[in-house]
Amino acid sequence: MSKIAIIGATGRAGSQLLEEALRRGHQVTAIARHASSKIGQRDGVVAKDVDVNDASALQDALAGSDVVLSAAHFSTLPASAIIEPVKKAGIKRLLVVGGAGSLLLPDDTRVIDSEGFPEAYKPEATAGGEYLDTLRKEHDLDWTFLSPSAEFVEGERTGHYRSGKDHLLFDKDGKSWITFADYAIALLDEVENPQHSRQRFTVGY
Repeated sequence: MSKIAIIGATGRAGSQLLEEALRRGHQVTAIARHASSKIGQRDGVVAKDVDVNDASALQDALAGSDVVLSAAHFSTLPASAIIEPVKKAGIKRLLVVGGAGSLLLPDDTRVIDSEGFPEAYKPEATAGGEYLDTLRKEHDLDWTFLSPSAEFVEGERTGHYRSGKDHLLFDKDGKSWITFADYAIALLDEVENPQHSRQRFTVGY
């Protein structure tokens, strides 16, 4: 059992990380702006209402955790807003819910640079790539950045997934997708059995 802090625990990805961590018997500190009202009283969870832009408050909320999972949106705050409070709280492991935009296509070009990539998604995808670049220069933290497939969607918890490194994954029908629930399984598997220290990897079907 680990003490896991989840930043952005009420979002679509963060809420599934919360459920998966509890399913496995971990103790969770759930951090979000309105965590207490959205999560309520649950065994194994301490909900903390924190504005992640408040570095001091975030540091205090993270203190005592073994590992931090960040599901915060990239375009709303720089990487340092998460990384520095994690380090100052004395926590060595940070696992980040990444994006697919910085993954590579079969021709080794980035997904974000492909024809038809939605303009509306570019700010978040660009910021996600910058976050990954920042982590790659980080020498003090044991970090992992997990990129989902192109379609990151609500759906069934099947318990199955494939993993890759820097290239976008496709299923047998040419579709690139993963549900939030199965993504959460992959990230908690990495928490419990680290295989990608200071690396990015990806998951899909």
